[in-house]
Amino acid sequence: MEKPVKVGLLGLGVVGTGVLEILADHQEKIEKSIGCPLTVAKALVRPTEDKEDLAKKYNLQLVHELTDIIEDPEIDIVVEVMGRIEPAKTFIAESLKAGKHVVTANKDLLAQHGSELASLAHEQKRNLYYEASVAGGIPILRTIANSLAADDIQEVLGIVNGTTNYMLTKMVTEQMDYDTALKQAQELGFAESDPTNDVDGIDAAYKMVILSKFAFGMTITMDQVKVKGIRGLSGKDVTAADRLGYTVKLIGSTMKKNGSIAAEVGPVLVPNDHPLASIHNEFNAVFVKSSGIGESMYYGPGAGSRPTATSIVADLMTIVNKIQLGTIGHRFSEYTQPTQLTPPEEIVSKYFLSLKMPDETGQFLQLAEIMANAGAGLEQVVQEKAQVENARVVVITHKMSETTMNQIQKDIAEKTNFELLSTMKVMGE
Repeated sequence: MEKPVKVGLLGLGVVGTGVLEILADHQEKIEKSIGCPLTVAKALVRPTEDKEDLAKKYNLQLVHELTDIIEDPEIDIVVEVMGRIEPAKTFIAESLKAGKHVVTANKDLLAQHGSELASLAHEQKRNLYYEASVAGGIPILRTIANSLAADDIQEVLGIVNGTTNYMLTKMVTEQMDYDTALKQAQELGFAESDPTNDVDGIDAAYKMVILSKFAFGMTITMDQVKVKGIRGLSGKDVTAADRLGYTVKLIGSTMKKNGSIAAEVGPVLVPNDHPLASIHNEFNAVFVKSSGIGESMYYGPGAGSRPTATSIVADLMTIVNKIQLGTIGHRFSEYTQPTQLTPPEEIVSKYFLSLKMPDETGQFLQLAEIMANAGAGLEQVVQEKAQVENARVVVITHKMSETTMNQIQKDIAEKTNFELLSTMKVMGE
């Protein structure tokens, strides 16, 4: 048995504690798999944090300065589980420059500065791994980078935010309104007190930036992802979708078409017979379409102490294996392609429109004319009485481009006295 590989931990919160637990609970299997013990020697915490009990339990030293970790010659790998952009970005960069390998779960940081840090790791001939940054306990990045390396991936889509999936599940199964579902998610710890990143789709967008790089080799920025969240989503629209045979999910997707890609996040009507429609509560799932395998789905917890820590420890074990084999310095994903974005006129989808219109003769004819002038057709139409003077109409269109849909929305606003309550994409052929 070789000498232990020692780890420095930046942060000792929920996930950091999970890393200690996984290393302790699975110690024997880990040692037999990598041929040596893997231990956390030091953890960086704030001076105000009381983590003495954890330090004693897991036999590690608490430090308050990064230099105590990166200048320690016995520490080979640094694990960053602090979250936020700074000081995490600086700490990871300093760790790499000091000759340490790095594992992180920081999706916000990787989506915005991942290429820069990956290049730095490559220059320093060190490894930077981040499996836990997307979908927590689901090993989707390693699956795409390794198991699907020989396949031609056409689309990656899925439920990659547990908070919104929990809320939407409650809105469907218990007819909760948006505010009630959010409050319950917060009470149960599935949503932060400030839920902006989750409900506005930002968290999911970070993950689609990372998945786009792994699936297609293309580096995109956050402003190149079309993002729409579920904030204020009407319970009536969720119920209407259910009656039409669909379940509303916040879907992140990245799709390749003619050598270009389009990434987006938004509420989508998913057919009830699609595998993603069965993913409930706080769980995540990533659905991959490829030419070799066809369709495959990867399901599991998208967050949580132990699931996330399990992915982190798997990265640690991978790095130890590379150290032993002398193959360090390769990027997590070596696949690179020039970035090309699909123009809006080539992105096609069915759409769900929810409208409020005067309950008068000829109103629906106006809508039909707008659709016909745009060259778009209607697949399903449902009308329900909303108030005495107004009717609520829900329609599902045939496939059309984003450009066409934008024109229809403009025409409805300018040429009618309808109120367009919401629009969502509809998954399906």
